[in-house]
Amino acid sequence: MTVDFKEELNQEQLAAATAGDGPALILAAAGTGKTRTLVYRVACLVSRGIPADRILLLTFTNRAAQEMLARASALLGGFGAGMPWSGTFHHVANRMLRRHAGRIGFPRGFTILDQDDARSLMSACIKEKKLKAKEFPKRDVLLHVHSQSQNRQIALLDAIEQHFDGHDVDVGMVMQVLQRYRERKQELTSMDFDDLLVNCVTLLRDHVDVREQYIQQFAHVLVDEYQDTNEIQSEMVDLLVGPSGNLFVVGDDFQSIYAWRGADTRHILTFPERYPGTRIYKLETNYRSVPEVLDLANVTVACSQQPELFRKVMRPTRESHQRPLIARLRDGSHQALFVVDAIRSAMRDGYKADDIVVLYRAHFHAMELQVELTRNQIPHVVTSGIRFFEQAHIKDALCFLRMLHTDDDALALQRILMLLPGVGQATAGRIWKKMGGQFDASDSMQRAALQRGLPKGAQLRWASLEPVIEAYYDEALDDDGGRAVALFVEHFYDQYLFDTYENAQSRLEDIQELGIQFERFESVGHCLQDVALLTNLDAEVDPGTDKGKVRLSTVHQAKGLEWPVVLVLWVTEGMFPSSRSLQDSEDGEAEERRLFYVAATRAQNELILCVPGYRRMRDGGGMPCMASRFIDELPRETARNRRIGYI
Repeated sequence: MTVDFKEELNQEQLAAATAGDGPALILAAAGTGKTRTLVYRVACLVSRGIPADRILLLTFTNRAAQEMLARASALLGGFGAGMPWSGTFHHVANRMLRRHAGRIGFPRGFTILDQDDARSLMSACIKEKKLKAKEFPKRDVLLHVHSQSQNRQIALLDAIEQHFDGHDVDVGMVMQVLQRYRERKQELTSMDFDDLLVNCVTLLRDHVDVREQYIQQFAHVLVDEYQDTNEIQSEMVDLLVGPSGNLFVVGDDFQSIYAWRGADTRHILTFPERYPGTRIYKLETNYRSVPEVLDLANVTVACSQQPELFRKVMRPTRESHQRPLIARLRDGSHQALFVVDAIRSAMRDGYKADDIVVLYRAHFHAMELQVELTRNQIPHVVTSGIRFFEQAHIKDALCFLRMLHTDDDALALQRILMLLPGVGQATAGRIWKKMGGQFDASDSMQRAALQRGLPKGAQLRWASLEPVIEAYYDEALDDDGGRAVALFVEHFYDQYLFDTYENAQSRLEDIQELGIQFERFESVGHCLQDVALLTNLDAEVDPGTDKGKVRLSTVHQAKGLEWPVVLVLWVTEGMFPSSRSLQDSEDGEAEERRLFYVAATRAQNELILCVPGYRRMRDGGGMPCMASRFIDELPRETARNRRIGYI
C-alpha cells in the first residue's frame, strides 16, 4: 500500500516525518499533531525498506505505543514479516533483560515485583529490623525514596536526606532497611520496576557486545515525549543509538512539567549539543485551539526568561472566537459561586457537562468549589477519583475533631488509634470495648486509662496528643476548629504524614486549607454536620460514571487532554505560581510557567482564568491576593478583563 505523505501531512509534519538519517529533534507545540507525525515517521521508514523489526519506538505508556503501531500498520496494510520493537522504557528493558539477565547475575526467569509485591517485601525488611511497633517511615514512603534514588541516579543517602529534610527520622536505620531491600531482591532473583531500567542500563553500559548487538539491530530509535525523560531513561536511549545517530525524538520543552518525579528538561534542551548534526523541526500549526487562546499561550512562552528554550509560535487553523476571560473575583467563596454560574452558562450555550473542565495547581485549591458543586447538585468527577472530604488525611483530621466533639463516635476514635504505631483494627476495636463503648476526651482519667491500654510503642505517640486535647477544652477551641487542626498537625500529624505518604507536603497543604475553612462556621459541630451532609449528597449525585459530568483536575493530570471549555482556579501569586515551587527549586518559576502554558492550551474554545482578590487565613483574618505574574504580563488586548460583581 502506498502512502501519500504530501497529501496527508502539513508541510511541517511532512518535513519531520520524512527526514533523512541522523539525529532529529521534533519540537511539537501543543495541539500540532505530534502523534500523527510519529505514526507517519514509522510508516515512512518501513516504506523506505527499513525492516519493521529494526525500528525501536519508546513511549511513556504501552497504550500510546499500541495506538501508534496500529495506525502505522493500517497505513501500510501491515508491517510484513516483523514488527517494530515498541512500548514503554520498562517494557523494552524487560525484553532485553529476559535475553541477557545472566550477564548481570540474574536468571532469565527473574521475577518482576509488582507494586503489592514490592510493598510486601519492604514490610518484611522493616520487620526484620524489629521496627513494627516503633515510629518509622511506612513502606510506601521508603519505596518512594528508593525510587527517587534510582530514577534520579543519586546516592541512596542523598535521596533519604532530601525527602526527610527537617523531619525526625533515623537516617541510618532507613539506610539499613533500604539496603536490605536491595539484598532481598537479589536473593529472590527479582526486580522491581525501577530495577528494570537500572539493570538494563547496567547491562548495556558494562557489556559492550550486548550493546553492539542492539545498536546493530535498531537502525532507527524513535522516542515520544522526550521532554519527560529522567536521567536513567535518557542514558538508556543514548546507549542504544550507534554511530549512525538515527535518533528521532519528539517533545516540547515547554510542556515539561514532571520535574518532581525526575523529568529533566536539560535532556531535550541539550540534545543538539549531545548529538552533533541534529536537524530541528518545529510543529507550530495548531489544530486544537481558537486563535485567541493561542495568542495568550504564545505570550506566556515569549515572556519566559530562559534563553536556552526553543522558541515556538503556534499558528491557528481555526476561526476566530472570543478572547479568554480574566475573572476578577472577591475571594475563594465568590470564585466557587462564579464557576458554578459559568458552568451553567456554558451548558445553556450548548456545551455538555463533560465538555467542561476546571483546572487547578493543587488539590486544595478546589475545596470550596467541590462544596459548591455538591450543594448545587452539579454532577462532577475529580480526576484522582477522590473528592476532598473523602481523602484519607482529611478524614484523619476530621475524625480527630469528631473524637473531641462527641463521646460515642466509635469510628472516629478507632481511626485515630490506628494512626498510632502497632495499633491495627483489632486492637482499636478491643480498646473501644474496654472503654465501655464510650470515650469522653475531656476526661483526663479516661484518657489516662486509654493510654495504659495501648501497646507500649503507641503510648508515647498518644502522649503527644495530650497538649492538643487539653488546649481544645481549656481554650474553648470548639469555636476555633482551625487552631485545633493546626495543633493536631504540629504536635502529631505532621510527622505521621511524612512517615506515611510520599506526597506528604501536598497533603499537608490540603489540611491547612481545611483549617482555614473552619472560619466559615460558628463551631466545630456545625462544620462536622455540614461535611456529613455534603458527603451524603456526593453519593446521590455521583452514580459512578464520568459521562455527563464536569471534570475537576490538577494541571499535571490534564496534560495530553483537551476540552471545549476550560476554567482555571486561583491564578494568583503564591497559588499559581506556587510559592513552594518558587522557593524549593531554581527552575521553579520556569516550571510554573510551563504549567500555566499547559493549562491554557487544554482549551479548545473557551478559557476562563479566575483571579480572587482575597484569601481567608486560619486566624480569621485575610490576605490580599495579587494576580499571577502570568496574568499581569498579558497585553491588554489578549484577554477580556472583568471584575465580577460581588454576590
